[in-house]
Amino acid sequence: MVRAQHRSVLISGASIAGLTLAFWLDHYGFDVTVVERASTIRTGGYPIDVRGTATDVVERMGLLSQIQEAHIASRDVTFVDGAGHVLGNIPIYEAIGNKQRDVELPRGTLTTLLYEATRGGRVNYRFDASIASLHDVGKGVDVGFTNGEVARYDVIIGADGLHSHTRNLVFGPEELFRHSLGFCFNLFSIPNDGEVSHGAVIHAEPGRTAGVWAIQDNPSAFGFLAFEIDEVEKKFSRDAKEQMKRTRAVFSGMGWKVPHLLNVMEAPDDLYFDTVSQIRMPRWSAGRVALVGDAACAPSFRSGQGTSLALVGAYVLAGELAVCDTPEEAFAAYEHLVRPFSEANQTLATDDNGAFFLPKTQRDIEVRNHILSEIARNGTEGIFDARRARVYNFLHLPDYRTV
Repeated sequence: MVRAQHRSVLISGASIAGLTLAFWLDHYGFDVTVVERASTIRTGGYPIDVRGTATDVVERMGLLSQIQEAHIASRDVTFVDGAGHVLGNIPIYEAIGNKQRDVELPRGTLTTLLYEATRGGRVNYRFDASIASLHDVGKGVDVGFTNGEVARYDVIIGADGLHSHTRNLVFGPEELFRHSLGFCFNLFSIPNDGEVSHGAVIHAEPGRTAGVWAIQDNPSAFGFLAFEIDEVEKKFSRDAKEQMKRTRAVFSGMGWKVPHLLNVMEAPDDLYFDTVSQIRMPRWSAGRVALVGDAACAPSFRSGQGTSLALVGAYVLAGELAVCDTPEEAFAAYEHLVRPFSEANQTLATDDNGAFFLPKTQRDIEVRNHILSEIARNGTEGIFDARRARVYNFLHLPDYRTV
């Protein structure tokens, strides 16, 4: 039964977390509005993974078969030296602890499926809009929008990502909660020359990594350039030209396809760059406002679990709002259930596999090459432990389906 005290919900961000939350809240009978600053759902993006407990969420949404149909099935990551000579390769899913039901698919495909799943309900979408101000008045939250409109909602949920504006308004600046993992990265589309298919090719030197990732035999691939930064660097420029200049300086003189990647990086209009960071907060809620997904507990792409955390967190948050008497009780129950799961997944970003793909030192590279040699001789058995798979399935989903 939906509690009258928190029937209307405003979700900031049509993200994976936001769309999943909208689906379940609508299912439970809430009045749901999603505000999104973009003009439509974001359909682009790199490959993402739905694993472990998150697979149970999409199954309960009735979307598992559609998501499985979109499975990319990447095969190998190949490591090369500066001349392009192969150093070794690893089967992707053996390295990350994949199980049979886990799915890799384009991010845009998942967001489209989630969005379409809400279209048959009562979810109201407000595109080209965002929140300008929030004032919790006890019985509700007064929201000022960037177009000058004002409205009151019972509950506000920030599902607006790593750089959450909702979090900034309610909890303080991002710098208070962002934990740098010591790298920044550039991701951009490139024409696929056919040399890469169903996986990735990576060349790394201490403190800088370059790669190309291809989705099956798609004629377009993703270029990837990541480099080490000062972990105490608090401010990160969002200026694309400045980032390109900085990237060129860092990768100057590097071999393999790096000169080509640097040139191509400046051509597309889809360059995405950011720090490799986590969000770590002492609390995910304040009054009638709460955060979900990357806004609350971003694990960074090094964990490979951002999508799964978003799906699981949104499912639990919606369920607790449906069964608890007050928003505050619901938020406390949601955090009690999800925080141990999120923290366990965040640790995956700092285990040895992180240095495997983003080495900071020559020693990291030597260890990686030794592992590649062992795989070539004996296969992956005993190389990658089962801890990652255990973490993916760490949380047993509550069943709110009788609500």
